[in-house]
Amino acid sequence: MNKLNLQTQQSQLEVLPARGGIITSWQVQGQEIFYLDKERLANPELSIRGGIPILFPICGDLPDNTYTHNGQQYTLKQHGFARNLPWEVIQQEASPQQAWAMLRLESNEQTKAVYPFEFQLQFTYQIQGNTLEIRQEYANLSSTPMPFSAGFHPYFHAPDKSQLEFAIPSNQYQEKGSKEIVSFGGNFDFQREEIDFAFGNLNGNSSCVTDKGRKLQLVMEWDDIFSTFVFWTLKGKDFYCAEPWTAPRNALNTGEHLTILAPGATQTATIRLITKFL
Repeated sequence: MNKLNLQTQQSQLEVLPARGGIITSWQVQGQEIFYLDKERLANPELSIRGGIPILFPICGDLPDNTYTHNGQQYTLKQHGFARNLPWEVIQQEASPQQAWAMLRLESNEQTKAVYPFEFQLQFTYQIQGNTLEIRQEYANLSSTPMPFSAGFHPYFHAPDKSQLEFAIPSNQYQEKGSKEIVSFGGNFDFQREEIDFAFGNLNGNSSCVTDKGRKLQLVMEWDDIFSTFVFWTLKGKDFYCAEPWTAPRNALNTGEHLTILAPGATQTATIRLITKFL
């Protein structure tokens, strides 16, 4: 499995282009930021649980994994296909201060069977100082408008979740499978078997998690196109996921916050992760 390694004086990034262009590791001053399930990684039949999976052309799941476009029904699995397909490294550069690589994913017969559009995605991963930046470009190469949502599913390493403090720019969420909007007081009950909350009505463009156990603060910043912030974790697992999505689940059917690109148009977006040691 070919790995792409980017390194600066302060940090190191590991990417697997052939496995969905996924970032599997980011070490800052020798500390690993991400969680990675190596057993699942070793099985190409399983989705990778760890690092930063890429979500495209949907975030979350669809009812019965189906959506309708122009009167035709298509099947699309949870989070889309970008996280399972090989990406191509088209450019990379490194210096002691910063390092970056650009990866590309293009539509093919496999993608068009479930998503009938010609597209090109180009993502640039850049590390500089204590910051990881992911710059994205989504291009519609079709002759018809292209609807999509996109996002990321970072798994952050958290050996003791009781030591976490959260600042999320929303005071309400919906639990997966529920239409009820619940007010959020700032804390999660980590004794639950699973937490899967989607925060909408965001009143800011950043979140902050302080891990008092690791003496680590992690800030995530995102562009206005990201309308939804999802928090997911499982009891007994050493991770939490803080996920910026451009649209909520099922947006291909509902149209809610869906991005619709005109033929030949491109959409750019950026997310940024900033670490601080306390």
